[in-house]
Amino acid sequence: MNDRPLTLMAVHAHPDDEATSTGGVLARYAAEGMRTVLVTCTDGSCGDGPGGVKPGDPGHDPAAVAALRRQELEASCEILKISDLEMLGYGDSGMMGWPSNAAPGSFWQTPVEEGAARLAELIRHYRPDVVVTYDENGFYGHPDHIQAHRITMAALEMTDSVSKAYWTTMPRSAMQRFGEALREFGEEMPEPDPAEAAALAEIGLPDDEISTWVDTRAFGGQKFDSLAAHASQGENIFFLKMGEERFTELMGVETFVRVKDSTGADLPEDDLFAGLR
Repeated sequence: MNDRPLTLMAVHAHPDDEATSTGGVLARYAAEGMRTVLVTCTDGSCGDGPGGVKPGDPGHDPAAVAALRRQELEASCEILKISDLEMLGYGDSGMMGWPSNAAPGSFWQTPVEEGAARLAELIRHYRPDVVVTYDENGFYGHPDHIQAHRITMAALEMTDSVSKAYWTTMPRSAMQRFGEALREFGEEMPEPDPAEAAALAEIGLPDDEISTWVDTRAFGGQKFDSLAAHASQGENIFFLKMGEERFTELMGVETFVRVKDSTGADLPEDDLFAGLR
């Protein structure tokens, strides 16, 4: 008899990414007795420093930022009841076009084969049934998200043992609601130039192209608290301004595209483990 629990592995780029798109499923499946494994690829050192100081500005200490964000990540994992945290420790590459993209040791400069080999070792160790990461554009074009996608897909090819794999996404209908919520909470969004507008229009998917809708509203409080645990990045996390109730209303269903499946579970589905239990 196999007593190994069903296992979910989420592969994310930075500390705090685990909370936004997968905090609900991580909390839900932990509560249902699954093993939940979080792999965080970078150290988050290009995040804000104390007082909101930005990378490259006087007083921004990347090593100190990384240490603080590690503490915040551990607090978030405790809130979400994540079973296992693995940090690959690559340098944060910053946003696309930043000088840090080219820094030695940055995740963006790491050969995909190297990162994939390390992740494949973790897949062999934890034997996840389900793996979640980003799409090929890293959802919104961040180099570290794109690289997380690349190493995950390569690691899945190396191991060929995972039953189901997913990319996080967002329904376009929800993107519209987020825009309304931003205005509701007083966030002034500058008018994007045509290129930015075109890129924003490509974020997420039409609702009918989303394969998997997981209701995590019962875990909205944990998801909100896990995001709040990343307090040093609070300036960038506008969701926290909403309060838990409005946050759960907007963020209480997490959506995915199924890109690998050996179970034959019908689509659309409402459970990442459909066909496995």
